[in-house]
Amino acid sequence: MKIPKQARRQARQLFRVCRPQGLLDDTRVRAAVTAVLDRRPRGFQAVLAEFQRLVKLDLTRRSARVESPAPLAPEFQERIKANLTQHYGAGLLIEFAQNPALLGVLRIRVGSDVYDGSIQARLTALEQAL
Repeated sequence: MKIPKQARRQARQLFRVCRPQGLLDDTRVRAAVTAVLDRRPRGFQAVLAEFQRLVKLDLTRRSARVESPAPLAPEFQERIKANLTQHYGAGLLIEFAQNPALLGVLRIRVGSDVYDGSIQARLTALEQAL
C-alpha cells in the first residue's frame, strides 16, 4: 500500500508525541491510536499503517537478544546489560537465551546489529575469505 506524504507526516508527528523523553510510551501510543480511530480523519488508515511501521521499527531497535551455549551467571548478565545500555541507551529490552548449537562465546543481536563471536561465524568468515 502506497502511503501519501501527508499521511507519513501525520504519522511522524504522532510518533514524536509518543516519545516524550526519547523512549516510546505505551500509554501514549494507545491514546494516539484511540484518538485517530475516534476522529477518523481522511486517510486515517494510511496514517495508522505508517504509525505502526514506525512503532515496530522503534521496538526492533530497542530489543536485544543475547544467545549463549550455556546459562550465563547473573553477574555476567548484569555486565552485558550495563554495556549494552551504555552503548545503545536506556530503554533497551534485553532477552537472554540458550542456544546449544553455538560453539564458542556469545551472539548478540540489537536491532539490525549482530555481534557474533561464535566459532561457526569465524569459520564462515574464513570460508568466504578463501
